[in-house]
Amino acid sequence: MTVFAATRARAEHDPAPSQPLRAPEAPLRVALFSGNYNCVRDGANQALNRLVGYLTDTAGAQVRVYSPTIANPAFTATGTLVSVPSIAIPGRPEYRLALGLPKAIRHDIRRFQPDIVHLSAPDLLGRAAQRFARTLAVPVVTSLHTRFETYFEHYRLGFLKPYAEAYLRRFYAASDRILVPNQAIAAEFRAQGLDHVSPWGRGVDRAVFHPSNRDPEWRRRRGYADDDIVVLFFGRLVREKGLDIFAEIVEAARARGHRLRPMIVGDGPARDLFAHWLPDADFLGHLSGAALGRAVASADILINPSITEAFGNVTLEAMAAGLAIVAADVPSACSLIDPGENGLLVPPIDVDGYVAAVERLILSPECRRALGGAASEAANRFSWDDVSRDVLSAYRASLRAPPRSGEHVA
Repeated sequence: MTVFAATRARAEHDPAPSQPLRAPEAPLRVALFSGNYNCVRDGANQALNRLVGYLTDTAGAQVRVYSPTIANPAFTATGTLVSVPSIAIPGRPEYRLALGLPKAIRHDIRRFQPDIVHLSAPDLLGRAAQRFARTLAVPVVTSLHTRFETYFEHYRLGFLKPYAEAYLRRFYAASDRILVPNQAIAAEFRAQGLDHVSPWGRGVDRAVFHPSNRDPEWRRRRGYADDDIVVLFFGRLVREKGLDIFAEIVEAARARGHRLRPMIVGDGPARDLFAHWLPDADFLGHLSGAALGRAVASADILINPSITEAFGNVTLEAMAAGLAIVAADVPSACSLIDPGENGLLVPPIDVDGYVAAVERLILSPECRRALGGAASEAANRFSWDDVSRDVLSAYRASLRAPPRSGEHVA
């Protein structure tokens, strides 16, 4: 019997328990709500799973994760996962949408008696959980993982962007604390009057992402010549990651006479479209562990034109692997890159600017190596345990603070 089915059976017989005062020595109880905790392998989900592992294994907390689930998840979930009824999103079946909190799920939450409700997505499940937490008088912590308001331009739905921005402001205003990945985004929130922010960055696995994993023989077996410039696209193959910009950069650089060989690490629903644009690219699909580290370190330049990330995990991982970075000048990248020192930043949709940056790195191997070395050194600052401790500190601060008014919840 699934966790949800068992919960539903109990809900019809057990009365809702009262909410007792929490003993000071009791383990912290966290109810985490996710849009797709392990349905899709992306940076947000892996960060959430890392956090749950830290909370349970290191901090001794109890964590219960409420999320849509699928028959064949992308990876094994960390912690106790409660399946929330959901439907597939039309056109993007790899994602699922929970339509709210059924009675059995509400009953399960009451029985768990969380000290903290953590929301990781501003979807219908997150809004329903936000409202329900208010009825339980439980602090709500919300984390920002993706700049959803930036998606619409990629699907010719730009007219919806103002409505999305207004909704997101209401959603974050109704939380007791907002976890943001960098100071640039924190400043954006404070400018909107949302000053209840705390840091939650990301870490990097240096065993996987390190310059020592570069493998010239592997490159040769893949058909790369030693003097080929291998430009890397790394991430989910979806339109909002800037696939069209990447393809235009490659085409424009080749038109200037540069011999670029694109390497594509990742998979997704736009793979066929991307392959149509770049028919001679080397599509490696989804990789993990040592195979992933070898592929990334064996490239020469990461081009990351995406503007949708809140942090930019792939940028950090490529930095750790010693690559020269050319990325869109958006908060996720500028929080990691000191331009000219450990990478290059370009206005987000300036194809000519990207080509000029890539050309600079092609013509100056010394510059390329210097930026890559500095990038790898800078990545040493990013530890998963350190950033997870930041979240635990934010939880504790929320427990000490007076609750924000329920009037904020629309």
